[in-house]
Amino acid sequence: MEWKPVCFRRQSGWQKTKAILKVTGMIIKSRKSVLILPLLIGMVLLSSTFVACASQSKPVEPSGVSPAQQPAPSSSDDTIPQNVAAENIVRLANGEWPPYCSEELEHYGIGSRILTEAFALEGIEVEYGFFPWIRAYELAKTGEWDGSVPWLKTPEREIHFYYSDPIINCDFVFWHLKGFDFDWDTIEDLHGVTIGATRGYFYEEMFTKLEETGQVSIEWVSSDVSNFEKLLNGRIDLYVQDMQVGVSMLQKNFTPEGIQLLTYHPNPLRVDPLCLILSRKVVENERLITLLNRGLQRLRESGKIEMYLAEAIGDEQGKE
Repeated sequence: MEWKPVCFRRQSGWQKTKAILKVTGMIIKSRKSVLILPLLIGMVLLSSTFVACASQSKPVEPSGVSPAQQPAPSSSDDTIPQNVAAENIVRLANGEWPPYCSEELEHYGIGSRILTEAFALEGIEVEYGFFPWIRAYELAKTGEWDGSVPWLKTPEREIHFYYSDPIINCDFVFWHLKGFDFDWDTIEDLHGVTIGATRGYFYEEMFTKLEETGQVSIEWVSSDVSNFEKLLNGRIDLYVQDMQVGVSMLQKNFTPEGIQLLTYHPNPLRVDPLCLILSRKVVENERLITLLNRGLQRLRESGKIEMYLAEAIGDEQGKE
């Protein structure tokens, strides 16, 4: 009798069973069936185990990313019980708003520098990611990233975030051409002027109401740089922007000749503290806010915050 090997590697369960039955018939016809019967029983038991295990297993599907690029966990409406913050790392989604924060600046900007050092005093490391501002806010809101910086405090945002103590103050001033005779103290002094405004800022509701009363004319755009261009071209009279942010934007986007044509009024429209926001969906974040506030206080008492601010302002003024 001729024996042939039985291969299970590419056979289905039924094919394997048929093969076993075929072997069984061959063995029964053999004179040596009594001696081979124990071997047959062992083969049947082994095959049954193999088929059962194969039926319960599933092929491993490729993830589409390398181990170093594992996607972040999907977010939900529930509180996230654990985050990388539990390992003394806080991940912050930021945008470009120099000199306070920028991927291109040393220390990622003055606001980021203060934040990083305040956290370091409490044994916390900071990891920054830079995104468009709307995306940065959503990543922080859902808890996919722990938080974002810097932000003004509003009742709507406090629903979703823990707020830190102020990191730095920003002064929103009226920018204008040096040749434009402008002075102001109250809103009434703005009567008859044309103001350039960027959508999404704190002043949007206020300016809309002023425009509805006919006191001022507002020209809305979606870009801060566009407003500076319109200011230089004489298409608007005033533009509201933080003093340090305005200087930085001008240095990056305009010629020295154009910059020399502009100035700002020393009386700010508004002075606001900029804060860190941490998502309420991340359990560790309430503790992290407490640690940060303590670190900020220690940094402030050491005099380093004032020193860093003076350095940043000096750097910006040195570019003018």
